Amino acid sequence: MRRTSSRSAKKSSPPKPQPVDALVHPRFSGIATFMRLPHIPRAEELDIALIGIPYDGGTTYRPGPRFGPRHVRDQSAIIRPWNPVLNVNPFEKHRIADYGDLSINPLSIDDTFRRITSQLAEVLRAGARTACVGGDHSILLPILRSIHQQFGPVGLIQFDAHNDTWGGYFGSPHSHGTPVRRAIEEGLLAGNDVLQIGLRGQVYSKDDFEFGNQHGFRVVTSGEFHRRGLPAIDRHFKRLERRPVYVTLDIDVVDPAFAPGTGTPQVGGLSSAQILELVRSLRGLNIVGCDLVEVSPPYDTGEITSLLAANLLYELLCVM
Repeated sequence: MRRTSSRSAKKSSPPKPQPVDALVHPRFSGIATFMRLPHIPRAEELDIALIGIPYDGGTTYRPGPRFGPRHVRDQSAIIRPWNPVLNVNPFEKHRIADYGDLSINPLSIDDTFRRITSQLAEVLRAGARTACVGGDHSILLPILRSIHQQFGPVGLIQFDAHNDTWGGYFGSPHSHGTPVRRAIEEGLLAGNDVLQIGLRGQVYSKDDFEFGNQHGFRVVTSGEFHRRGLPAIDRHFKRLERRPVYVTLDIDVVDPAFAPGTGTPQVGGLSSAQILELVRSLRGLNIVGCDLVEVSPPYDTGEITSLLAANLLYELLCVM
C-alpha cells in the first residue's frame, strides 16, 4: 500500500504541473520533456512519474530502442491536454511530470536490471505510480520486480506481437523475448490473470505457446481481434476488474505499416486506430503502472512510430 504521509503531502502541494502553453511557447521550442511537462525528479511530489529507460541490451534483432525515450519526448510536443473521447484532462486529474531517465549500464543487463528495480522502488515508495518509456522489452522484468515489492503479484495486460516466454537466448536467461516467463517463474505475476493481446506471426515451434497454456494465460490474437473487435476482449477485462493490473505495450503489436520503427516487426498487426481503441478500453481497471517499449527510431519513417507512441503514452495516462 502507498504511504499516507506521501499522499497527505501531495494534497497540500502547489497546483498540478501542466504542459507548456503552445499558444505562448511554440511546440518546436524549449527543452524536450514528455508532453512538455516540467522535469520534476522528486517522486514525492507526483502521482504519476513519466520515466525514460534508455536500454536496449536485450534486443535480439534490430537495435535502437535506447533512443526511444528521447524521440517519444520530441514527438509528444504535439499532445494537447483534453481527451474528447474519454472526457478527461489527465494533467488536471493527477500530478504528472517528466521524472527523467533512469541510470542504466549499457554494458551489463544484470546490473541494469538491478538499477531499474532499485530506482523504481524509490519512486513507488514515495507514493507515485510509474509510466515508463523504453528501451526494449527486457526492462519489463526489473519493472515488475519493483511493482511486486509494492503491490505483490499483479495481473498483466500485454499488448504485443510476441508472447515473450522464451527460455533464453544464446545462453543468457534474459532478453526482450523472456521477461514474461521470468516474471512468472519469480512469482511476480498471477498466471491466471495474464492477458496477451495482439500475438501473431511465425514461431519456432508449436511448443512456443506451451508455457502460457500451462500457466493459464488468456490470449487474443491479432487475427481474432480483427474478426471480432472489442467483444473479443471484454470478458477478459472483467476478470481483471478486482485486482491490481500492470499494462505493458510493445509497439510491435501495431502493424509495421503504422509503426515501422521497432526491433522485431511482424506483419498483420493492429492499426493505430485499433490500438488507441484498445488502450481507451482499459478505463476503469486498477492500473498500478505501465510501460511502452520497443520504439526504435533508427528504423522509423518520418517519426510516425514515435508519434504513435507519444499518443499511446498520453492515452495510458488518461486511463490510469
